[in-house]
Amino acid sequence: MAIQTRNGSVKGTLYLYKRVPKRYASVEPRQFVWISLHTDSPSVARAKEAATWEQMLAAWEAKLAGDSTDADQRFAAARDLAEARGFRYMRADQVAKLPVEELRDRFAAIPGFKDQPEEPDMLEASALLGGAKESPLTVTKALELYWTLAKDKTLGKSEDQLRRWKNPRVKAVKNFVAVVGDRAMKDITGDDMLDFRNWWMERLEEEDLTPNSANKDLIHLGDILKTVNRMKRLGLVLPLTDLAFKEGDAKVRPPFSAKWIREKLAAPGALDGLNPEARAILLVMVNTGCRPSELAALSANTIRLAHNVPHISIEPEGRQVKSKYAKRTIPLLGLSLDAMRAFPEGFPRYRESSASLSATINKFLRENGLMEGPDHTLYSLRHAFEDRMLAAGIDDRIRRDLFGHRLNRERYGDGATLEHKQQLLQAAAL
Repeated sequence: MAIQTRNGSVKGTLYLYKRVPKRYASVEPRQFVWISLHTDSPSVARAKEAATWEQMLAAWEAKLAGDSTDADQRFAAARDLAEARGFRYMRADQVAKLPVEELRDRFAAIPGFKDQPEEPDMLEASALLGGAKESPLTVTKALELYWTLAKDKTLGKSEDQLRRWKNPRVKAVKNFVAVVGDRAMKDITGDDMLDFRNWWMERLEEEDLTPNSANKDLIHLGDILKTVNRMKRLGLVLPLTDLAFKEGDAKVRPPFSAKWIREKLAAPGALDGLNPEARAILLVMVNTGCRPSELAALSANTIRLAHNVPHISIEPEGRQVKSKYAKRTIPLLGLSLDAMRAFPEGFPRYRESSASLSATINKFLRENGLMEGPDHTLYSLRHAFEDRMLAAGIDDRIRRDLFGHRLNRERYGDGATLEHKQQLLQAAAL
């Protein structure tokens, strides 16, 4: 490291002259650099020497990070590089509004710009002129920010209290992402929130939960999003109102009528826009009344198309079933048998993650005018199947066995055989 004037004269502005470390060869084409110390005093220059070199190293490190393909790393590198050059990182639209003097300073700080303005160092220019793009602020990233932004809510909590405070918020975000996807906050729509609410509606009904279970998720998710929106000054209008469940909201969904299923849902081409696995699951539900999650978990072992009575078996294969009554066999008939034949090994797309299944189908049906009424959801197919069994005069014991429900009396015998179930269901199948 040497301190000297640029032209070798005794007096004049002093520079730091030093070889560029090999580590930075990919972002610094020069072998040696001259760094102005902005003084002609040797004592002042020596005092500034170490800090100036550290600043230069920091800038090179930031440029190395900016070479990354990761959007978050590139943005962080641009911010760090701007700071290493003595400027605060600003978006391009903000830079454009700066006073001419400050704008001139930013351009002047870009290496090479003065001598070759048509070929500036693009990493430096991006950092100083606001060209780096920040990656979208997704729901999971919002949760990461939330821990810091809501720090005041955790003051004085013990480690166990902190864990119990964090866990339900993590769960709420995990549930939302599983159903809707890791949306950018700015892209969350009212339909996304309704899909999440409908997913909870089906869980309330299927798992006999209280509305309070769903409301906790909605409250925690809303708090996270609203806190980040406010503290980061995003100015977003988030669709978080009128979502909470009232005690009376945990009602049974209305069934689809047989006429609607035949003429709308099963009409040629009606479901063509739905991905094949989701379409097949919907159609298998029609004549089995199975829960979507049960169908998503089927495998080659539990789909028995070659049997004398083609059927599916709901059993704890690599998963838990809802209750001991949920383990059952159900004959396949009509359009449900046809749909199942296309997927003899099951539905790999949804086997490990069925949370988004109902939301995907509900959204498609809603957007394509295939919901019979505003309160209908995919789960309405389950109720429609029960209504058709009732109309066909099928015994309560057999209906409960097919649905996987508990019998409200002593259970005797093994129940109906597959052949008997198939015979009875012929009148209810579509």
